[in-house]
Amino acid sequence: MTAGPLRILGIDPALRVTGYGIIERTGSRIRLIEAGVVAPSPALALEERLRDLHAATVEIIAQTKPDVVVIEELYTTYKNPSTAVLMGHARGVLCLAGAQAGLPVETLAHAHVKRSLTGSGSARKEQVNAMVRHLLGLRSEPRPLDVSDALALALAYLNVRDAHRILAAG
Repeated sequence: MTAGPLRILGIDPALRVTGYGIIERTGSRIRLIEAGVVAPSPALALEERLRDLHAATVEIIAQTKPDVVVIEELYTTYKNPSTAVLMGHARGVLCLAGAQAGLPVETLAHAHVKRSLTGSGSARKEQVNAMVRHLLGLRSEPRPLDVSDALALALAYLNVRDAHRILAAG
């Protein structure tokens, strides 16, 4: 008995430009469903940008009907703690949108995503983008890089999910 299609929504969170990408795997075939960005106006107050980011994500989920949402884990350096706080706000409304839809919300660290796709946790964004293009059989690399990062999250989730299944069966 073969499992049905699995639809994954990958989200690269940000307040300015949030990339998203939906892929679907049926058997060994992986195909791109939709990809794009959500870019709330920077002229809006923080709470209004968060509202718009949430509303757009709710709409994307309603239209594309994913089975799981994968969001990049929060990462920051000691030099920019305020960036982490702002990213936390964005991630929060994205997680909320997934939870409101009754979907599992998974997180992956960016280094894990890079390692999963390229074999190196320190791969450059361009290397990840090229691998996303290759794995999805796209004619050109996804742009902007926020979209490529979101698709990379969705593809890496497949690797994580498969590894967990193999370990559980072992």
